[in-house]
Parts: sequence; structure tokens; C-alpha cells
Amino acid sequence: MMKLPAVRRYLIGLSLLAAVAYGGYEVGVRRTVSEYQGSSMVNTRVMNEVLSRLKKDYLKPEDIKSDELMYGAAQGMTASLKDPYTSFYPPAENTRSKEDLQGEFGGVGIQLGFIDKTLAVISPLKDSPAMKAGIRAGDLILKIIDERKNVAKDTRNISIDEAVSLIRGEKGTEVKLSIYREGDKQTQEVALVRDLINVPSTELSWLDNGQVAHIRVNKFGEQTLTEWETIVNEVVAKGAKGVILDVRNNPGGYLQRAVDLGSEFIPDGIIVKQKDRNKTETQGVDRKGKLIGMPLVVLINRGSASAAEILAGALSERLGIKLVGEKSFGKGTVQEAQDIGDGSSVHITVAEWLLPSGRNIHGNGLEPDVEVIYEYDEKNPQADNQLDKALEVLKSLGSSVAVVKK
Repeated sequence: MMKLPAVRRYLIGLSLLAAVAYGGYEVGVRRTVSEYQGSSMVNTRVMNEVLSRLKKDYLKPEDIKSDELMYGAAQGMTASLKDPYTSFYPPAENTRSKEDLQGEFGGVGIQLGFIDKTLAVISPLKDSPAMKAGIRAGDLILKIIDERKNVAKDTRNISIDEAVSLIRGEKGTEVKLSIYREGDKQTQEVALVRDLINVPSTELSWLDNGQVAHIRVNKFGEQTLTEWETIVNEVVAKGAKGVILDVRNNPGGYLQRAVDLGSEFIPDGIIVKQKDRNKTETQGVDRKGKLIGMPLVVLINRGSASAAEILAGALSERLGIKLVGEKSFGKGTVQEAQDIGDGSSVHITVAEWLLPSGRNIHGNGLEPDVEVIYEYDEKNPQADNQLDKALEVLKSLGSSVAVVKK
């Protein structure tokens, strides 16, 4: 049986680089960086020499495109750092990356990463074709098949960028994924019909005869705060007796959104610390919250990452809020997206984030106070045993108010 260690999540984008350009330039850049690491600038002699020889001797000179060579060199430069979160995005890939945060794109609705160098599902998006087909966080994707495009791609050594490019496509078209799940004896082929994926940042439903607000936060994107404030106003207006904050399968997003949402419950003080190469700074409550003192439980799972972990960790440490579900992903670094000017961008790891106590959970994740492994019910697909347990834990709190820990 295949073991599944902690998932290492890569930022999702698309890379349309020619293989020869990427391979040759990645090697060239790595050697150049190594040779000139003592200098503030990279000597481009090796790159220019490779380009000259390609133009002179490569079998198919018509395939040598200057833009792709340039972008391949830039991507090789970031790859040489061996940090999966520091990445270069050519224009097309950069556009798709921004679409993810804006909340609309065409595809099957899965966040991708790697498990032990094998392409894997970090999380399926709610109500997406992937979730409806039963795909789960942790599933390994061994092959991508698109008969319409004459694609049958084994995912061994595939990049995230290429995988996203193959899986995404026109609404109404089909893509098949060969899936292996821990505990299974063999792979299964899952056919998915692509759809327009438009996922709201936040969603509200009511439990326990309308007394408990179940707030699901799917990501921390551009519209999150606006959608959140609308939901909070409804929660206050209806006099909710408690809140279940659900950040399962939330891959993160903007750090500031985690601070915004944390400020809704925490009255003052630190929410997150950021440590860059020179200093450690703190980010704290920055507005007056409307749900301070509200009985609260937070749901997490292995798809809860980055900003979702910042929020859950801050609520746990500062208010003693119970975390219910499964161990979270464990991403504790901060990336800054910097536009280059031609439509491309580079996402650079600029800092690591720490919980208010100073603890870094990178690679470790948050442990739930009440562990509940999700159990899919084929007879009742809408059943959610983790949510049921969260409601049970919340009701056991009664009307107690969380005590702020300084």
C-alpha cells in the first residue's frame, strides 16, 4: 500500500515552455548561478552561449522562439532555488493564476500539488465536477487522458504547470484522470466533464434549526472580505447562537484576508507574525469585529493551507477555539507576486509566517483538538460526519465566551 507523506503544495499556474528550451536553460542557469553566486548579478555568458549553439545546430530551428527561451531561462532561475513556492509565471500562466484568486476559470475544480513527487489532489472545490465525481484530497493522479486533444499523458515527472494546462479546457469537454487512492489495490479511471468553475470565497448555511451559522471560507481572494461582511451582517441580524467556521479544502490566498477574518473574532493583539531575512514583524487586529465573544468552532483538514492555517492557528492560540477535523496541510511561508511588466510575474518567498506564539508549522500543520476522519457516505453523499461533530462540540460549549489569551 502506497504511503502518503505530507503534501508539498506548489502554486498553481500554467507553463507552455518548449521542453528543449526549458531543459537547456534550466541547466544553464543553475550552472551560471553556481559559478557566479558571489556576485550580485548573474553572468549571462553561459545562457548566451547556449542560445548561440541552439540557433546554429538545433535540428528544428523553427521551434526556437525567443520569448519561450527567455521565459524558460527565468523559470529555470527560480527552479534552481529548490523552493517549490518561488516560481516564474509567463503571461498566460500569470493570467490563469490571477483567475484562480478572482474565482472563475474553466476546468474540473481541483487544487493540485505533489505527494512524494507524484501529482496529487490537494483539494476538490465544492460542487465542482471533481467533487461530484468523488475525487478526494490526497488522491494521486497517475495519468491525464483527453481523447479530443489526443492526449494520454503519464504524470511521472510532470510539472504543475503542464498538469493544469492539460486538465483545464473548454466547458462541456471531457478529461479522464487515472486515480490511485491510499488503501486501494488498483487505480480507477474517472471521467470528468469540464465546467466553468466559479467558486464564491464564502458561503453561509444554517444548522440546528437556524441557530448555528455554518460559514465556509473556500479561499482568501479578492472578493473574500466583501462576501464575508455580507454574511456576518446576516449572522448578526438573525441572532446566531454560535458559528462553525469551515476552512476545509481552503488552499489559502491573500495573507491580509486571514487578518481581516481573524479580527472579526479576536478583540485585540497579534494574529500572525512574519519573519523575513532581516526582521520579525507582527500583524494584529485592524478593525472592530462584530462576532467577538461568539461561541465558535473551526473545521480543518489536510486541504487547509497557508492563510487558512494562519486564521485557524490564531483563533486556536488567542481564543482557545477548538479545531475539529484532520491535520492541516502545513504551509508556513509567504509569497509576494511581483509583475514584471510584459504580463509575466515572479512569485517570491519573502518570509515565513508564525503563529502568535512564534510557532512555525511549516511542514507540520495544525493538529485538531478533536480528530474526525471524513467518511464518505455513498447512500447519503450530502452527509458530513466532520460537520456533525463540529456542531456537537459547539453545542457542548453552551453560551460560554472564549477567553482572550494575551
